[in-house]
Amino acid sequence: MDHMTNSATPRLGPAAGPQTLNARLVRSRLIAVDRAIAELRRGDPVLVTGASGGATAALAAEAVSDETLAQFARLSGQAPALAVTVARARSMGIAWSGADATVLLELPGGVTAETVRAFSNPTLGPAPKPLPVARRAPEEAAAAVELARLAGLLPAALVAPAASPLPPAAEDVLRLAAGAVWQYRELSASGLAAVGEALVPIDAGVTARIVAFRPQDGAIEHLAIILGDPPADRPVLARLHSQCFTGDLLGSLRCDCGDQLRGAIKEIVAAGGGVLVYLAQEGRGIGLVNKLRAYGLQDRGFDTIEANEQLGFQDDEREYREAAEMLLKLGFAQVRLMTNNPRKLEALGKHGVTVVERVAHSFPANDHNQRYLWTKANRSGHLF
Repeated sequence: MDHMTNSATPRLGPAAGPQTLNARLVRSRLIAVDRAIAELRRGDPVLVTGASGGATAALAAEAVSDETLAQFARLSGQAPALAVTVARARSMGIAWSGADATVLLELPGGVTAETVRAFSNPTLGPAPKPLPVARRAPEEAAAAVELARLAGLLPAALVAPAASPLPPAAEDVLRLAAGAVWQYRELSASGLAAVGEALVPIDAGVTARIVAFRPQDGAIEHLAIILGDPPADRPVLARLHSQCFTGDLLGSLRCDCGDQLRGAIKEIVAAGGGVLVYLAQEGRGIGLVNKLRAYGLQDRGFDTIEANEQLGFQDDEREYREAAEMLLKLGFAQVRLMTNNPRKLEALGKHGVTVVERVAHSFPANDHNQRYLWTKANRSGHLF
């Protein structure tokens, strides 16, 4: 969906960028985070270590059950707390004025699977009263929340300092450094490789050349759809389109994504050629499951931004480093960008692609997406 990129307080970042890390170290850190993501999605805990060397046991809030709580208790050295994003805390009515991106909540009445779900998942209803006491989350807890977000889960985690010494039950629990988590997005986005391409005749009456690019972390590929034969010595007409299962495939009327996709292809063909970069960033980067959750919250009266914040996400979690790298690898260093999102212009410029012109790209509203388009224009700063 065509929304602005992350404009909130930046998350804690790595001290060293990928250019200072050797290939073996980059690979080991990517693998560690990949494995931790898989563990959290299966409902297993991980151990996150910080700069001080201490370890924090972490479990995705979505995975909390009576059984996983019992397993977690064997790893932790004290009562756990719930780590959530500041966006989620504020959406529950918890005041927080600091610049932190993550806070710890001391759950009232103790930690049970029911209370963890109640305070981390807004689709179950409003958070119960009394509200938890919030305090600043340490680096390891913030990294655990980021891991849950990377895993496509709700950005919330049950955390507690690991027992010292670690019990025998911890021998098979994956351990990783918090720093690897913070570097993951940057490391995985650098070094995209073209892994396959094909010529595909499409309804627009042309044959598209589709090139698949795979990130270093082995995640879902992004696609470059090249229409016509655009020359690399002139600014190419381009569109950055984040995948939208409901809009692109089903023709959903809740958004304008399907119109944007088909309209971009039509306009590029009419112009004689260009490129559409199709990014694997469903739901403005929160994933399909969380997008469906956000739709449910919108049905209760929240707008697009408010629904994301209720879930604990920023209004837009997408990044465009991969898009810039794909364009550059294809030889397109200058573009005429079809967008109404000024943040895309900024993002491409930041990553080495010059935007010589913004080409307006909007479509009429319907009865189902009027509020959605109003929110984009009036709260997200989109240009119409």
